[in-house]
Amino acid sequence: MAGRINAEDVATVKERSSIEDIVREHVTLRPAGIGTLKGLCPFHDEKTPSFNVRPAMGTYHCFGCGEGGDVISFVQQVEHLTFAETIERLAGKFGIELRYEDGGSGRRDEVGTGRRQRLLDAHRVAEEFYREVLVDMTRGDARAGRDFLRDRGFDGASAAQFGVGFAPRGGDDLARHLRGRGFTEDELTLAGLCARGSRGLYDKFRGRLLWPIRDITGSTVGFGARRLFDDDRMPAKYLNTAETPIYKKSQVLYGLDLAKKAIAADREAVIVEGYTDVMAAHLSGVKGAVATCGTAFGVDHIKILRRILRDEADQAPARVVFTFDGDAAGQKAAMKAFGEDQRWAAQSFVAVAPEGMDPCELRMARGPEAVKALVEDAQPMFEFAVRTTVARFDLDTAEGRIQAMRAAAPIIAAIRDNALRPEYIRTVAGWLGLDIDQLRTEVSRAARRASAPPAEGGGGPGARGERTAYPEPTAAEEEAALAAPSVTMPDLRDPIVRAERQLLQAILQYRTQFDVTTLEAIPSEAFTAAAHAAVFDGIRTVVGRAQSLSSVAWITEVTETVALPVRALTQELSVAPLPTKLDPETGLPPQRYLDALVLGVHDAHLSRRIADATSVVRRLQHDPTGDADRLRAVTAELHTLELTRARLREVLTP
Repeated sequence: MAGRINAEDVATVKERSSIEDIVREHVTLRPAGIGTLKGLCPFHDEKTPSFNVRPAMGTYHCFGCGEGGDVISFVQQVEHLTFAETIERLAGKFGIELRYEDGGSGRRDEVGTGRRQRLLDAHRVAEEFYREVLVDMTRGDARAGRDFLRDRGFDGASAAQFGVGFAPRGGDDLARHLRGRGFTEDELTLAGLCARGSRGLYDKFRGRLLWPIRDITGSTVGFGARRLFDDDRMPAKYLNTAETPIYKKSQVLYGLDLAKKAIAADREAVIVEGYTDVMAAHLSGVKGAVATCGTAFGVDHIKILRRILRDEADQAPARVVFTFDGDAAGQKAAMKAFGEDQRWAAQSFVAVAPEGMDPCELRMARGPEAVKALVEDAQPMFEFAVRTTVARFDLDTAEGRIQAMRAAAPIIAAIRDNALRPEYIRTVAGWLGLDIDQLRTEVSRAARRASAPPAEGGGGPGARGERTAYPEPTAAEEEAALAAPSVTMPDLRDPIVRAERQLLQAILQYRTQFDVTTLEAIPSEAFTAAAHAAVFDGIRTVVGRAQSLSSVAWITEVTETVALPVRALTQELSVAPLPTKLDPETGLPPQRYLDALVLGVHDAHLSRRIADATSVVRRLQHDPTGDADRLRAVTAELHTLELTRARLREVLTP
């Protein structure tokens, strides 16, 4: 049994390991001031980068989740290794020989690496073996693998680029090869390369074409195997390595090791459905293509890509393109992807090739340029989702159109960019053959249903209107809140939403600088982001007694008053810095700045209402059958709104 690693060797490993280089294998970093780099934290999900690296100091710290340390702790956390395994992996990477104390043998095992490195080494040797078998012209069984690749337009160079190999049809060819290289039976079964049977060790993959599945650093951690022979006893077309200590299918994307540089540079990721599709895309010039490995595209995959894409709210939107087959299964997969769309700050698109071809088939039929065009001409995910949804209904009947409208409205209401929503309402109304106002009303209704905080007993706290303070949540309530879908976070690319956020920050942090009457005059509907409206509901409930509360009590009461899904947001807003200089003597922001925030949010709301009322008046004036009573009522409402806006501007404009 190996002893403790020599302290001097640990220090040597730490000194030779560049934290910048190690972190860049997992995070896209950019300069953030002298001697500092910044990126999206690999330890928690975030849209704005708070993960900082100081290469000169050899340290990192995330101001979002609090994780921090040195290069050793980083590798431990991100790779889920023990301290000893981390040192051994880094030592192997930089060719450092380790010494062990406390009576150890001087090596942890035969080659001086930990268990994880042994499993990685076994996969590396297996990949080399499979590749050699594929190109061995003396092996008749490997010809089927070469024919498969050739029939799909891949030559020997293409196979070598992606490490494609062939598993011999014999029962234990790989097992004998790996045992000859010093690997034990326990290591081979733990790696998922072999299994034990009644006759001893046998190969997991036999008579199949193999693609090495690599992690983001380029280390092979598993294999994907394609059925070639009709007498294969395993009926599944594709088999993947079972989950092992080094392979978790939900955390691996095929082709990411080759695609990560292009994804980071172009800020575009292309999600395809299979190994040959990844090959076809890359060979066609779509260098950011990746695929899942025997599982659906999920939350962990999103987190991986967002870090590489720099998918941040304060950046120009990145682009994520999903390619799906045009059949029912492809549409189902696309709708599932749309269900996770709110997790991206990026703009999502869907590409469906003509006649339902996948990228590999498209490349064979129409050439590389057709694959590039498929990605470039992808339609917005929103449009695909709406068209797929309304296709289920008969739009030639009134009933079908109404049903389609009700099905499409929640999709439109979920659009993150509020500025796009009116245009999409007009577009979808045209598709359905409905009046724009009719669809707008249904979308507003869907938005209210989606943003309403959870109600108790069907009414009470959480509904718009009268609010009561929430008690401290019970364990059951907290469990329910965790299980429930998270509140859609405000899209800070929208300047109106940014102003709303700053106003809420200012009220929470500097409540004494605001006139209570002015705040009470702002309706919750003035906040276009549902989460912001929910926070403001809580503020309005407590603001009447704000002057008598201490700062701690004020934040506590507001936090307890708001609905559970936005409590974390409320606490974040109470500490987030405002983008303005504070007075060095008073520590307060300029009053002109605070007044401008109130004016901006309230004025924008009044202006939206005035524009809506004006539109109604114009339509009624040009409609010979219009309702005269309604015209007079709306005209009076319009006059009142304009007076209110004028008084607000007079009071708050310097």
